Amino acid sequence: MSAPSLSGGAPITDKRQLVDYLAAGCKPSSEWRIGTEHEKFVFRRSDHRRVAYDGPDGIRALLQGLMRFGWEPVLDAGNLVALTGPGGAISLEPGGQFELSGAPLKTLHQTCDEVHEHLRQVRAVGDALGIGLLGLGFDPTSRREDVSWMPKGRYAVMRRYMPLRGKLGLDMMLRTCTVQVNLDFDSEADMVRKFRTSLAFQPIALALFANSPFVEGKPSGYLSYRGHVWTDTDPDRTGLLPFVFEAGFGFERYVDYMLDVPMYFVYRDGRYIDVAGQSFRDFLAGRLPGFPGERPTIGDWSDHLTTAFPEVRLKRYLEMRGADGGPWRRLCALPALWTGLLYDRIALDAAADLVSDWTLEEREQLRLAAPRLGLKAPFRGGTAQDVAVKMVGLARDGLRRRAQHDNSGQDESHFLETLTEIAESGRTPAESLLDAYETRWNHSIEPIFAEEAY
Repeated sequence: MSAPSLSGGAPITDKRQLVDYLAAGCKPSSEWRIGTEHEKFVFRRSDHRRVAYDGPDGIRALLQGLMRFGWEPVLDAGNLVALTGPGGAISLEPGGQFELSGAPLKTLHQTCDEVHEHLRQVRAVGDALGIGLLGLGFDPTSRREDVSWMPKGRYAVMRRYMPLRGKLGLDMMLRTCTVQVNLDFDSEADMVRKFRTSLAFQPIALALFANSPFVEGKPSGYLSYRGHVWTDTDPDRTGLLPFVFEAGFGFERYVDYMLDVPMYFVYRDGRYIDVAGQSFRDFLAGRLPGFPGERPTIGDWSDHLTTAFPEVRLKRYLEMRGADGGPWRRLCALPALWTGLLYDRIALDAAADLVSDWTLEEREQLRLAAPRLGLKAPFRGGTAQDVAVKMVGLARDGLRRRAQHDNSGQDESHFLETLTEIAESGRTPAESLLDAYETRWNHSIEPIFAEEAY
């Protein structure tokens, strides 16, 4: 969900500093990179229950075991909660979902090598501890009360506040997993074009990656229950951000949005101080209750940017956040999809043109329909599948034009093969899981811990 807080630096005295902070992310295309993040559920192989933080087979033991591969510890109030390494990090979601935040890499070949090495390391430690890793968008068996909370200060704040804003916020924290990619832009205009295009396409990406049909051991009626969870988490900080499509959108408009997103915390002297629901605008003016006369730092602003969860999020790069977690091949396919669409000018032009006349109502209808219906969600006299075929095709052509080859001469487009199959068949991963549940698994959820484990 986020890196450890690094609040600090000179006080902010003007909104322009916040705008300049985002604008500093602009970089020439020669310096664009691909940063992939993915989360996994950690379970005991003996009984398929989620593991706690403490104990000989717990999350802390897993983190400690990974340190033999050169990872360095990160502490929160004395608790080991993350690891850092060359260019990347391993962190914990609130329920112990295990996340790799990958290094910014030049090619998808490097990205997939990174994913493979990370899973190799985690499996090696997990084998010794008797624990496994599950690649799904929503925990298929656990109830909220079955999941242990991780000892991170910011999560205590969110745990209290989330139920005040939506019915499913705690489920988001404890029982969901995603895969996302972080991508660059070269100018404000480039950021706007990429933001609008990727935001419009997010429901289609959700459908392509839909992989969470079960809740507490039974079919939920959704193909992506994770996607459904995000529709009732917190309206102040989620969704498809209609203002992004309005005339005049740019860095300053996003700053205005973030100034209106209620705060969670202020990080001082190693502690997360609960200010949930209060205003960053008041903080900027020196009027935050409990901190009279004190102004935020750039570190506070960087922290605050991590507390909004729209389908695409702007920091000093753009985060694509709409997909369910899944197996290794789809962990590579997600960055391939967005890299092909957004890092090739011809593909981006065509993708932007494809979504340019979609209305606010159409985008919202897709957002609500895709979690339940996947690629069968209706759209303009057809279905989401029709759009998905075009989307994947544009990305494939974009990757071929990028012409980034591995040692065997393959370009990056082969990472899209699994999405091509899904798009052309119209059959989501979730539907394959549901078929297995009805047939081979004989209405038992237990085989999922073997078939969908890394």
